[in-house]
Amino acid sequence: MSANTPRHSPGTRQEAAQLLSRTARDLPTGRHEHHKERLMAHIEQTQRTQEAPRATTPRRLRLSRPAIALPALAAAVAATVIAGTALTGGGSGNGPVRLATGPALTTEIGATSPHGVTRLLDQASLTTARDAHPTPRPGQYIYIASKTADTFVRTDHDHTSLASHALHDRQVWYSPDGTKGWLIDPAVNDSPEGETLSLPDEQGNTPVAGLNHPSYDYLAKLPTDPDALLAKIYKETAGHGNSPDQEAFTTIGDLLGESYPPPALTKALFKAAAKIPGVVTVNDAVDAVGRHGTAVARLDDTSGQREEWIFDKNTHVFLGKRTIQVGKASGPEHLIKPGTILFTSAITQRAIVDDIKQVPAQNS
Repeated sequence: MSANTPRHSPGTRQEAAQLLSRTARDLPTGRHEHHKERLMAHIEQTQRTQEAPRATTPRRLRLSRPAIALPALAAAVAATVIAGTALTGGGSGNGPVRLATGPALTTEIGATSPHGVTRLLDQASLTTARDAHPTPRPGQYIYIASKTADTFVRTDHDHTSLASHALHDRQVWYSPDGTKGWLIDPAVNDSPEGETLSLPDEQGNTPVAGLNHPSYDYLAKLPTDPDALLAKIYKETAGHGNSPDQEAFTTIGDLLGESYPPPALTKALFKAAAKIPGVVTVNDAVDAVGRHGTAVARLDDTSGQREEWIFDKNTHVFLGKRTIQVGKASGPEHLIKPGTILFTSAITQRAIVDDIKQVPAQNS
């Protein structure tokens, strides 16, 4: 873990450390954006009343949702690249992605329809069933590559603006039992070599796998009956997020994003999502690398943000996710205007490899 955390007073730093000690080692791409920058912005806001003005850069943190029981901090502040056009000040994964201030790119807010959700998710289920899905063996690693970008509210002295990490590569490896792993993401760690996700963590904790930090072995044991699965998700996420329905939808989206659920579970996740009230379709949505697709989406009425799961229009393969500011934001997020794409990701490869930090091309 790189030591670029802003310096806080001992009390504030201790509170943050206690909070972080309860978190998982890694969170699916995108979901950590829902909390991390807001938490640090909250800490910085408190610190500005105690210290002289100075420039601050929020530390990129991976926080699990159970550790953040702060509804006011639940808004995602992220942004995107449209059709492969990078945000200013960025990179391509060959070193730290520099922070950049300025307005985020925007898009027209696509019209939604309450119809077609079940049909689209059923088609995606059929695609999943046809795809090759090898079962990882002990000693092997699940490899997931993606491209992602985000924007957050940044404070320099007394000036607040939007800052963004440009489109960049993200690679993650983790063992089937979830105890070993590696992450390369220049928006999270300054080293191009990345950082370990192996347990125990820096505080000596070994988190138990769960919905918020799932291992393959954990996913393989989840119920594949959609009703039972959805009931479990509602029960285990109770009290988190802005509403039970939105939290359930986001949790399923996490599992579809940066994890490797068995085909039977993926099918159950799709069918469970179709049962959540408020889920709609969006006729046209664009992932982080500019691929157009049809989306299944849900609007968070509290934050005004809409999460979209994007599927190829013809093959119905899952492409990635994005979050759009649809309603008016308030508080520190007032700079994020409706039509801003808050977060974007595109899954580019999933595979089973024989060693940590090995990419599929090297796997004989």
